[in-house]
Parts: sequence; structure tokens; C-alpha cells
Amino acid sequence: MKGTFLHCNINVTDLDRSIKFYDEALGLKIHREKVGSDGSFKLVYLYDGVSPFELELTCLYDHPQPYELGENESHIAFEVEDFDAAHAHHEKMGCICFENPSMGIYFIHDPDDYWLEIIPKRD
Repeated sequence: MKGTFLHCNINVTDLDRSIKFYDEALGLKIHREKVGSDGSFKLVYLYDGVSPFELELTCLYDHPQPYELGENESHIAFEVEDFDAAHAHHEKMGCICFENPSMGIYFIHDPDDYWLEIIPKRD
């Protein structure tokens, strides 16, 4: 049996704010959307235009409070072409939450405090 990665889901409290963040921070664009037949939720799938992997943002309209993320040890990793430029951009956005210079990586957090690892493209 073999599985293939399709998407990763995160629940967000403000869909428009999250879509704007992921576009500005990582260049992710809306690929497709789905609205619940009863209007209680909306799914927005973001993608990078390169890989088939998608980030699914789920907004449950009856859950306006922040989500409990535990110790927030889970994260999604992104590789960037120009690490220094990405770092400067994320620093300007004010979203860098942890840096590990010895590993050559850093993390940003989205509006709901999900952590995203930023890794330089390695040859």
C-alpha cells in the first residue's frame, strides 16, 4: 500500500485574513474552494503553483474563538529560493517567531499562531 500526499488542513478563525497572510508571506494562491451546503463552513485550498500539495484552510463559522494548539510543536515547512530576502520580508511583516541560526532555519507564525518553517533551497 502506498499513499500520496494531497493536502494538510488547518482551521482558521478569519478566512480572509489567513488567505491574505499566506499570499503575502509565501505567495500561496487560492486553487479551489468548497462551501458547506448548510453554510456552516468554508474550505479554501491554497497552492504554490509548482507542487501538487495543497494547504487546506477550514473556517467553521460557529467557532469564532482561537483554536487550542497545544504546545505548537507541529509545523509545515516551506523551501525558499532566496533565504535572506524571505527573512527580510518576514521580518518586515513581523511574523518571525523563532530562529535557529545553527540549523540555518527560522519559523514564522500565521494569524492563528500556526508555525511555518522556512528552509533555504539546498543544492
